[in-house]
Amino acid sequence: MNFKERAKRIKEDIPAVFIALKDKDTPLPAKILAAITVAYALSPIDLIPDFIPVLGYLDDLIILPALVALTVKCIPKEIWQRSREKSRGMWENGRPKKWYFAVPIVLIWVLIIGLVLWKIVID
Repeated sequence: MNFKERAKRIKEDIPAVFIALKDKDTPLPAKILAAITVAYALSPIDLIPDFIPVLGYLDDLIILPALVALTVKCIPKEIWQRSREKSRGMWENGRPKKWYFAVPIVLIWVLIIGLVLWKIVID
């Protein structure tokens, strides 16, 4: 599997991890790991900032795929297959089909910008 295929697979696995997180049959440790993985994937804040040359993209190339792989191993196979089936069709032309999937990300950015502006105004 080449790099492009792996990147596409991870892009498809993250929505499936989210669906597995919501599944009532998913064990608690897998749910916790799935929550961490989805939060890290959607977070605008990286462990290593992207503006640092080379190192900035390591988290996107190593940490996120490792988190996804670990999460997939913790989810029982039948739940994972069911989640992958449900996640098919969620993306269209590289974007989510439904606009409201972007709401959590927008809210996080609004919160961060609001906190920065609040800090600037107060100090």
